[in-house]
Amino acid sequence: MKAVVFTSPDGAPGSTIIDDRPVPEPGPGQVSVDVAFAGLNFADLMMRTGIYPHPRGYPLVPGVEASGHVRAVGPGVTSVAPGDRVAVFVEEAGAFAEVCVVPEDWLMPLPADMSLELGAAYPIQGVTAWNLLHGVADTRPGDWVLIHAIGGGVGLYLTQLAKLAGAHVIGTVGTAGKEARALEYGADIVVNRETEDFVAVALEATGGRGVDKVIDSTGASILDRSFDAIRPLGHVVSYGEAEGKPWDNLWERLVRKSLTFTRMHLGHLDHSTDSWAEGVTAVVDGIRSGQIRVPVEGVYGMDQVDEMFAALASRRMAGKLLLKIGG
Repeated sequence: MKAVVFTSPDGAPGSTIIDDRPVPEPGPGQVSVDVAFAGLNFADLMMRTGIYPHPRGYPLVPGVEASGHVRAVGPGVTSVAPGDRVAVFVEEAGAFAEVCVVPEDWLMPLPADMSLELGAAYPIQGVTAWNLLHGVADTRPGDWVLIHAIGGGVGLYLTQLAKLAGAHVIGTVGTAGKEARALEYGADIVVNRETEDFVAVALEATGGRGVDKVIDSTGASILDRSFDAIRPLGHVVSYGEAEGKPWDNLWERLVRKSLTFTRMHLGHLDHSTDSWAEGVTAVVDGIRSGQIRVPVEGVYGMDQVDEMFAALASRRMAGKLLLKIGG
């Protein structure tokens, strides 16, 4: 089978190749999937450059979400059969290939009225966003939520899900022009961090009280400044470090206002729980009803993989990029 392979984690285009690999076979409790589309995530870019916080060995087939049809099932699998349409979360990577293998619990619904393109565009970003707001946190009507990188894929899901929960949304972007889609999707206020002080804006919007929750994927200086924008006993939820790891003063920042801090990775959640199923169902139902929009920004062929990664690295994309692999 054909697969995208990172030969080494140096981020160079020459280290990303299309290679022939053995077709994987499912073991007990596993399912193999003929991949139609795979979604590109910032995690893949971090794997390409060797900075992913959950290390993988190289050479590596990237890709952590996909859609397609069940190819074969291993012993003990009862929920699906060959030919079924599925969306999949591929925690160990490997979705950028014609066939991938995942545990049965990692399969997600792909209803008949959802396209294969949408099936590859919601599993990581949509379900991550729901769990940031409701799985490891409690988002209630009237809450003020500060969302960094609101113009990106997870940020746009966070915006829509927070508004559905009745919250007020303040967002920040680091690239001019990415404000537009977040505002279109329901954000109350969007701040360009290059030209405005998001702390001052957040305090003004909340009457000096501070926001109830910060959801951050940037880390470093942006995360550090966010502690000035949150109220006492607020909750900071981190799910990435695009700018860098949290600074060493994290304990001091938390204790000053009796804040709670959660660092969430989707792969650490138990996929067999009712909470996991609730999040997946909420996202899928929201997409099907039209309450949640899925912005697919571009679809690339396997021979365009370098172009696809360059588009994501530019940070100008306000939506999902997909890799078309199968039929």
